[in-house]
Amino acid sequence: MRVFSYVLFFLCSFGLSAMENNKPNPTNYPDHTLWGNLLQKHVDDLGNVNYKAFKADNDKLETYLNNLAKNSPTDAWSKEEKLAYYINLYNAATVKLITDNYPLKSIKDLKNPWDKEWVKVGSQTYSLGDIEHKILRKMNDPRIHFAINCASYSCPKLVNVAYMPKTLESQLAKATSDFINDASKNNIKTNKLLLSNIFKWYKGDFTENGSLIDYIQQYTKVALKANSKINYLEYDWSLNETK
Repeated sequence: MRVFSYVLFFLCSFGLSAMENNKPNPTNYPDHTLWGNLLQKHVDDLGNVNYKAFKADNDKLETYLNNLAKNSPTDAWSKEEKLAYYINLYNAATVKLITDNYPLKSIKDLKNPWDKEWVKVGSQTYSLGDIEHKILRKMNDPRIHFAINCASYSCPKLVNVAYMPKTLESQLAKATSDFINDASKNNIKTNKLLLSNIFKWYKGDFTENGSLIDYIQQYTKVALKANSKINYLEYDWSLNETK
């Protein structure tokens, strides 16, 4: 009788443990490992992309995008989880758009690259423009502009790691600082600033709590004057590929 009771206890305990290990994730959050591996494989530390090699891994990229589509954001997700999801989605979808049409010299060679609705999120279909303007920008963190990449040299670089909820704050801070202090993207002096057009196109995003000078001052050691002259650099839309 004791043996039977012990066996019954063991089986019940094992069954509960198995059920516990296999219970669904209540937030249904997707795994970004595959995307991170692809970035490590095909993107260098400067953000240059080997699109030719990436194209050979198009099936893996499509698998990742399909996984994101099947595990779309819910109300249970934190802001960090949603931001990381949509930043990775935007970047992965942009790479897929390029590899599907490679070789080409610029994303602007494509017809309406930011307006065509083809990116799946659950039962919805979005354009890249929708993800940027209707979702990411409405989450009220202007640093997203330095995390998403438009496959062009003047864009903030495509970092070769996936954005993750737990490290998102430090990743966004680094992306912003790296971009602002990149002399090929911005030329910052005490009395004169030559800035990326990103600061012109989305000025309102950066000036909700102060001037554009105030925003940039947070990320540069150059002592800026409130009346510093601001001009904007020509945007290079050529493809950000390895040479």
